[in-house]
Amino acid sequence: MKTYSFENLDVWKKSRELVAFVYRIQSTFPSYERYGLGDQMRRAVVSVSSNIVEGNARYSVKEQVHFIEIAVGSLMEVYCQLILAYDLKYINEEQLNQCNERIEVVLKLLNGLRYYKINQISNIH
Repeated sequence: MKTYSFENLDVWKKSRELVAFVYRIQSTFPSYERYGLGDQMRRAVVSVSSNIVEGNARYSVKEQVHFIEIAVGSLMEVYCQLILAYDLKYINEEQLNQCNERIEVVLKLLNGLRYYKINQISNIH
């Protein structure tokens, strides 16, 4: 089976772990909420890893940076939704902290990748 370059990115691997973690947490939401906040949370967390992949597939470094920035936005959307889930008592403080730790790891890796790509643009000019 062919391996694509994005599969070697630590940020993509960590974003996949975050997807699994958020899905597990979201599955404990009340049934009436799984299609509201839960559905939005699932879409946002999947968007993080999807945008990493889409950006990686672009030839233009500028476009790659753009998709990294979209992934960061989706990541922050997930964090906001987790805070809301905590406010609504769907998750406890420990779960929120566990999610936050994972989000921080992905955010640092995304920022590092963005910085690396921006330096590529600077070195071209």
